Amino acid sequence: MDWLQAVVYGIVQGATEYLPVSSSAHLALVPWIMGWPKPSLAFDILVQLGTLLAVIVVLRDYLMKLTRAFLRGLLERKPFADPHAREAWLIIVATIPAVVIGLAIKDFVEEAFGDPQEVLIELFATGALLFIGEAIVRSRRRSGRAGSTEITLAKSIFIGFAQALAILPGISRSGSTIAGALAVGIERQRAGEFSFAMSIPVMLGAGVIGVSDLLNRPDTIKSELGGIAVAFVVSAVVGFVVIRWFLGYLRTHSMVPFAAYCCVIATVGLLVLAR
Repeated sequence: MDWLQAVVYGIVQGATEYLPVSSSAHLALVPWIMGWPKPSLAFDILVQLGTLLAVIVVLRDYLMKLTRAFLRGLLERKPFADPHAREAWLIIVATIPAVVIGLAIKDFVEEAFGDPQEVLIELFATGALLFIGEAIVRSRRRSGRAGSTEITLAKSIFIGFAQALAILPGISRSGSTIAGALAVGIERQRAGEFSFAMSIPVMLGAGVIGVSDLLNRPDTIKSELGGIAVAFVVSAVVGFVVIRWFLGYLRTHSMVPFAAYCCVIATVGLLVLAR
């Protein structure tokens, strides 16, 4: 992989990981469109760590509150006494479905990355999920009910299973989790914040798997390490800018433009494949 390819992959990853448009779909489609060799799944996973670093920096104050409350609760043997400690536990619970299902179908997912048609169909499904989430928001508002900021155990489990959908390469993780949060009555910005926090343990776990996979393939390390490093840095910088912008966007804007984008890109791609 040359430097231009690494920079392009880093920009795509940083721009799309936390937008509800499926970074995995874009990373799978770029080599198909450009005629480049397809990066390994380990490459995709390790480049995601750049945007993971970005989201930790953006949410550092929120994450510090959760971590301190969580550790204090364990030390004082009152793990659920503090609201922030409870939220940390809810994030852990919401992570379980994605971890279990991800480990079970890891080989299937790696194969799916090489099938543009499957990726495009799943990208269209991302758009459909976002449209459904926004339709639920509009219905709730017409009935005079405002969005809530409270996330319960049942809601976190529901959002966790929504996150598990994003194991498929064309389903956006942020899109599915935010749509899931909207479906259970969470207001948009709160949904985005919780969704981004949920991504941290999943992406850390995926990063460990990616590093382990890379270490077992010394030839891959030699050929991809430089590209991974460049793409990591680029994705971290771009991700930081995009995450800050998107959290502000969610205060006053809907997800409909992103839903339309996913459906249009998927439809055009499928028509090209059909021809």
